Amino acid sequence: MAELTDDERSTLKTAAFGAVYLVSNADPGVFGMVKESFAASGAFAGATGLVREVLATGDLPRLPRDTPAEVERLVLPALRESVAILTAKAPQELEPYRSTVIDAADRVAQAASGVDPAEATMVDKIRQALATPS
Repeated sequence: MAELTDDERSTLKTAAFGAVYLVSNADPGVFGMVKESFAASGAFAGATGLVREVLATGDLPRLPRDTPAEVERLVLPALRESVAILTAKAPQELEPYRSTVIDAADRVAQAASGVDPAEATMVDKIRQALATPS
């Protein structure tokens, strides 16, 4: 397994935390955001190996603050790039990464008051971004 560069680790982390942010902001609300934050933390804490190391170390990623659309334009390509990075450098970590990010997104969507249509749409976009290209 090749060692990941700092930029590659940053991409994986930005993609994972950004995915959670996108789902959380699909149905905004302060009380829900607190529950969603705990839900995402639980999913990330369950990660193992390289995925855990990448998600649990270093600073939190800096996401754009202007609009959710701006965050989406950053995060969805970062998710696709994360798949490419792991496929090339740590293929055994691809499925654990994919599962962790999707689990976190699902938990966030379900955390506050069940999954609403905007959250379901965002989770689908995240799943598509994490799919291995054919």
